[in-house]
Amino acid sequence: MFELQKIVVGIRNSSLSQSQTNFLLQKVLSSDPKLKKDLFDIKTIKTTGDIYNAHRLDRIGGKGLFIKEIEEQIISGKIDIGVHSMKDVPAQEVSTDLDIICWMKRHNANDALLSNSGKKLMDLPSGSVIGTSSIRRRSQVLHLRKDLSIKLLRGNVDTRIQKLINKEYDAIILSLAGLARLKLEHLVTEVLDFKSFLPAACQGAVGVQAFKESQIKEIFSPINDTETEIECLTERRVLKNINANCNSPVSVYAKIKNDQIQIWFELYDHTGQKIFQKKVSAEKNNHFELSDTLSDEVIEIVGQRKINELDYLKDDFNYTPD
Repeated sequence: MFELQKIVVGIRNSSLSQSQTNFLLQKVLSSDPKLKKDLFDIKTIKTTGDIYNAHRLDRIGGKGLFIKEIEEQIISGKIDIGVHSMKDVPAQEVSTDLDIICWMKRHNANDALLSNSGKKLMDLPSGSVIGTSSIRRRSQVLHLRKDLSIKLLRGNVDTRIQKLINKEYDAIILSLAGLARLKLEHLVTEVLDFKSFLPAACQGAVGVQAFKESQIKEIFSPINDTETEIECLTERRVLKNINANCNSPVSVYAKIKNDQIQIWFELYDHTGQKIFQKKVSAEKNNHFELSDTLSDEVIEIVGQRKINELDYLKDDFNYTPD
């Protein structure tokens, strides 16, 4: 093991980022008794997405808004690693010098509904106001319930929940993994199933980013979850191939079972119409080939131009039924 005096860890300034990072570092310290807690120095960094926390993400860039400043500080040498919610990391890499050197075991990837009334999504009264900032979730709600209103919801998890409590929304949709990491699962009204709410690529996964050649990888390698790594790289490859990102109304989820890998993929338009759906499988070792075959089919049937258009929501994010 090489000698290191200090590892500076860059994270977003949020309770979820802090919780994820504390869990990560506990795992690392448990993996090697020679490592000491004071080896790690956590530095919070305000990202563009956090600063402009009342704006539509797609209108202020969308791609990498929650990781851009952290990546810049790794490259400049101000921090050694960044800890990210991997669904926030664009599939199109900003810097070829950086890599995800460790993947934490993925938590449950489902979305969750929190409602003031305690009613599930399909039982909410017509006109109920649903809060989200995700264009994917917006389309999925519209696919099921065009009689509901949708209202932009930004801020960290605590802020979003407080807005629900303040009755600014009748219900909100959040990641189940984030709620679990903050020990807020008791607030969940309904865990939304994959049939209706297939998740975003890498939802529920946390990754450690550093320079590709960084020796720090040695410290994190004992806790790297290989299955999570393969599943998430598979999902990210599909997004990269079709030039989609976190602004796109696209869901992709990969799962390994008995040396087989399955990929579920869905693409919506902004009115809630499902324009492509596919489930494919192959041997685990052929996960990239499977991603490429699926991507080619999406592009052939939907068209790259249409996929690119879906990257930008021309209409108001807020939706009110006719």
